[in-house]
Amino acid sequence: MRDRPSRTPSLIEVATEAGVSTATAGRVLGGYGQVSAAAAERVHAAATRLGYRPNALARSLIHGSTQTIGVVVTDVGNPFFAQAVRGISDKVRAAGYEVVLFNTDSGLPAERNAIRVLSEKRADGIIIATGSPTETDHLDSLRDSRIPVVLLDRPVPGRPDVDSVTIANADSARTAVRHLLTLGHRRIAVITEAARELPRIADRLVDSATMRPSAARLAGYLLALQAARIKVDPALVVYAPYERDRATEAILALLAADPTVTAVFATDNVLAAGTYQAIQASGRRFPQDISMVGFDDQDWTTIVRPTLTVVRQPSYELGARAGGLLLRRMTTAAGGQHDGTPDQDSAPEHVRLRARLIKRESTMPVPSAVDAADRVLDLR
Repeated sequence: MRDRPSRTPSLIEVATEAGVSTATAGRVLGGYGQVSAAAAERVHAAATRLGYRPNALARSLIHGSTQTIGVVVTDVGNPFFAQAVRGISDKVRAAGYEVVLFNTDSGLPAERNAIRVLSEKRADGIIIATGSPTETDHLDSLRDSRIPVVLLDRPVPGRPDVDSVTIANADSARTAVRHLLTLGHRRIAVITEAARELPRIADRLVDSATMRPSAARLAGYLLALQAARIKVDPALVVYAPYERDRATEAILALLAADPTVTAVFATDNVLAAGTYQAIQASGRRFPQDISMVGFDDQDWTTIVRPTLTVVRQPSYELGARAGGLLLRRMTTAAGGQHDGTPDQDSAPEHVRLRARLIKRESTMPVPSAVDAADRVLDLR
């Protein structure tokens, strides 16, 4: 019995083992050209016996495809992006592609490096949640290389030529705040990392669809108050970075300084966790004295008491739609099969998905409205 070599056998060795020419073995294992069924069977059998592994780069040069999709996100540890990446992976793997994932921590150098590596590795397409809506010159190299790109979650106003799949953030936030307004709340605070941009966002509400998620959600808050003819109080627009502890500190300080606040809207899942903790530690009854709505639905929101009213983002669908859009962009318009030539001549698509308000226990009518209802019941 022949011992299997410890190193990876060459194509020449497979051809010798199978009794065929190197060219024939290459056509069989590369999946191109015409070869007799008998010869193909001998080559496959020889490759199995020798433990031959095809050279993926060589195959990509022949077929024009590496069968890989690059995905670049700002925070892979965020459950929102984890679900989106799962949606992408499920979609593209069903079509025979694998995912290469990069995490940038919202850093532009890391993002540019990811794009460079994916371009050098000849990725067939890239889905990117860019960290900057303005610094996107590195996307030009992908266009020049005819590598299809889909923007994920983060709109880039200056790149209308690039396909995108985003959430209708302003509309979704407006729905959340409107829910609090219908419950009688008027002193509604919002916690967001975009708080320091309040004047600029307030002046550009008509452009809310093109803003990054946190800014768009703050715009939705402002639009809801505007529609209710409630003047915005800048003191209720609370700043915190994407850190739970900082959010807790900020909301505790707000509630201690302003007893008139009866509701809080948190614009993402990290800030929501910190806000929830702050309300519980504030000494106020929750939700009898103060209501809360969070953005994004996480497992913990249904385990805590009271359960949290949230804006549920379709994060898995977001990724799946982005994957599907990228696959279509990589497909030639004529043949319907990917052959390495991206279909970049059709108009760009911009898909906006709506989030859904999930009402739970953390919201109830404003205390004065509850007291009034109790008084009516007592009179009866």
